[in-house]
Amino acid sequence: MREVANEYRTWREAGDDVAIATVVTTWGSSPRPLGSRMLVSSSGRMAGSVSNGCIEGAVFEEAQKVLADSQPKLLEFGVADDLAFEVGLACGGHIEVFVQPAAQVHDRAVQLLDSERPFTLLTDLRTGGAEIVEGSPAAELAARDGDRFTEPFPRPAQMVIVGAIHIAIPLHRLAKLMGYRVTVVDARAKFATGERFPEADAIFTEWPDEALAKIPVDRSTAVVILTHDPKFDMPALRTVLRTEAGYIGAIGSRKTNQNRFDALRGEGFTDQQLARVHGPIGLDLGGRGAEETALGIMAEVTAVRFGGSSTEMREKKAVASA
Repeated sequence: MREVANEYRTWREAGDDVAIATVVTTWGSSPRPLGSRMLVSSSGRMAGSVSNGCIEGAVFEEAQKVLADSQPKLLEFGVADDLAFEVGLACGGHIEVFVQPAAQVHDRAVQLLDSERPFTLLTDLRTGGAEIVEGSPAAELAARDGDRFTEPFPRPAQMVIVGAIHIAIPLHRLAKLMGYRVTVVDARAKFATGERFPEADAIFTEWPDEALAKIPVDRSTAVVILTHDPKFDMPALRTVLRTEAGYIGAIGSRKTNQNRFDALRGEGFTDQQLARVHGPIGLDLGGRGAEETALGIMAEVTAVRFGGSSTEMREKKAVASA
């Protein structure tokens, strides 16, 4: 919904009836993931995509029928190998697209997206009825369970980097490339500068606990602690462990992290809380430079966010086919 929100808002305000087409099932090499959307207006306009061009024409025609009779439809399409190749896929697949008339619940969804308030959209694929559950979603990706389609809409992904050290520079660039809003926190003003972090959305020259108290932190937030200094690390960990941050990582050796955990246990933090901290931080990619370390951190953040295994794809394929 996020990628077509502007068109949705404009068309609805202009008085156009709008049909919403959503990818709700995929098999094989699907051109677009679950939750991909295409809008069709009664005046003949179209926005978004459900298949990168494979079936848009057919969906457009069906959407006009849905607008005419106000009845939702569940459409099934098979994408042939030759057509799939034309849109950059190695082989064909199967797609199910749910087409429904826009309703007030969708107006509300766009309002929540505009205000960056997290929610989950639940749709009944038999009736087209939908409801919104506000609050941080428990999952990151859309899913279908029978006739129920669940779409999480968390806040835009955010990374908070505590410690404006040399590793933080390539990390903040990688995070921006991956679509994160990036905030850099360091009480040392000579380190936390716009010149060193030109792509940061915000820079706080404050102590970590003070800065984190001002930043909304929920499951869409990754907090990366790079200071490697107890007077910064510990206030940051104490604060973030009391939040719903989706990822918490702390740089340092196993011994350093164990010392942190022992101190935090002494303050009353439980083993369950401490298990949320990824320390030593990142995946082992072999490199030891700042850029390679940043890439390893970004890879781990991504795996945690989407529930990835961090397994090599060739090994994953072997396990799946065994």
